[in-house]
Amino acid sequence: MTTTRSDRPVNGHAHPGKSRATVDPTRSTTRRPDHGDDGGKKPPAAARIVTMAREQYRFVMSPDGRPYAVALDGPNIALPLRNKGGLRQRLARQFADAYPGEVASQSALADAMTVLEGIADSGDPEPVHLRVGREPAGAVVVDLGSADGRAVVVTATGWNVVGRAPVLFRRSGAMAPMPEPVLDGDGLAKLHALLNMDTAAFRQLVAWLVAAWIPDIPHPALVCKGEQGTGKSKAAQMFINLIDPSPAAKRSQPRDEKAWSRQAFSSWALCLDNVSTIPPWLSDTLCKAVTGDGVVDRALYTDDDVVVLTFRRVLAMTTIDAGALAGDLAERVLMLDLQLIDSERRRSEEELDATFEAVRPAVLGALFDVLACVLAVLPGVRLESMPRMADFARVLAAVDQTQGWNTLGDYLATSANVATDALEGDPFAMAIAALVDKVGTWQGTAGQLLEALPTPPVRPKNWPVDPTRAGGRVKRLAPLLRSIGIAVDDTQRSRDRTRHKLLTLSRAPDWDESASAPEQGPLWPEVAPTGHGRTPPDQP
Repeated sequence: MTTTRSDRPVNGHAHPGKSRATVDPTRSTTRRPDHGDDGGKKPPAAARIVTMAREQYRFVMSPDGRPYAVALDGPNIALPLRNKGGLRQRLARQFADAYPGEVASQSALADAMTVLEGIADSGDPEPVHLRVGREPAGAVVVDLGSADGRAVVVTATGWNVVGRAPVLFRRSGAMAPMPEPVLDGDGLAKLHALLNMDTAAFRQLVAWLVAAWIPDIPHPALVCKGEQGTGKSKAAQMFINLIDPSPAAKRSQPRDEKAWSRQAFSSWALCLDNVSTIPPWLSDTLCKAVTGDGVVDRALYTDDDVVVLTFRRVLAMTTIDAGALAGDLAERVLMLDLQLIDSERRRSEEELDATFEAVRPAVLGALFDVLACVLAVLPGVRLESMPRMADFARVLAAVDQTQGWNTLGDYLATSANVATDALEGDPFAMAIAALVDKVGTWQGTAGQLLEALPTPPVRPKNWPVDPTRAGGRVKRLAPLLRSIGIAVDDTQRSRDRTRHKLLTLSRAPDWDESASAPEQGPLWPEVAPTGHGRTPPDQP
């Protein structure tokens, strides 16, 4: 006889005759359901995110210690792992698409990013460029900033647009796409028609724009100078949007060095608009940005690690008074005077913007043509004497050789005027110049120099208040003083037991008295001396 028994629990307990491993299928349980096709569990979300990422990207570390992801089948663009618009955000969206009803948690994404950062750090650092880069063979590569990753490759034989950049670029929110350049044979003339500057100034501008795409040299800061109504800000905005288009081509002066480093890290070229005074810290910072700078900061999410932001930038500024430039910064600028726009020739912002957008592809094509010519002859360019911005001077010489211009001579003459303007804007420097003109050669300590110089009726902010600061100011002013024929020697010391450092100020033996030294008027004039202006433009 066949007997049956119930496997149903009695009062919530298993039947005495039933194995403890048997579970009533009708009873609810808190155990996670099985998802796998073979009845197994899915891997943790972080592991699935890592697998998804490694199937689509390779991971690199930049020389400054920042990890990036590069699509295996896509543009040669480096995506940051954690920042807005970076890999983390993309993987979160892809995960939700791949697993409907499941969203990756913040902890899972964070764990995945940590693993991917480790993968990036396992290889040798790889250069990551911003807007402009160099191929190992020497070609200049300019990122057009388009979603498909197109770029312009410029060599000594010409330029062409390629579908995938041959070097690795990163992007930032401060970048905007650049139109594809075209050749129509009239690009430079179309740009000149938009600007109120003479031919000599315009040709220096063209050389500066071309040099701005050569990434491994220092570039002087372009200073657009002129009174109100000369269109300085609009012109500077056009220049920046030719080199490195941005929705914020013009910026206000940064409030501190950290704010500046964030701006500089996100843009290859940028403009500081309406500069009236430049504090010492900003002057020093701009000088370092021209020749190459590095900022050390605490690494994100850590307390004991640091990251180093290294950059060399292309800068432009607009100002009314060039006397705002300190001596060391004045040696690193290209000054362009803009002339007042006649009311009959003045155009609205809307009209200027529309015209600029229409001619920009042709202007870019013409500039890339000049750049190709420069790359062809630059290796053989040699200068008899090397000015402060020697690499830029060589580019000017290459432009002159290929275009038949005189940009190098005009630049050197303008630089001498800038030095004079900077001196006229510095009461302490003018007092030293007056002292040397009076006594010929002066020697003494920094404290004795302060006593020898007449104190102005109202002490300027940058007038030294003690010998230590006076000695430092003389050392910083030495290049500007040298430009007007005053030599500064601080290598000697007094012969007594104190061994104080001595300053020797004298007229340079080979100085030409007819050179462009500032005219001597009252030491403390009621009206500041005017700067050097250009002759009126002979064409638009």
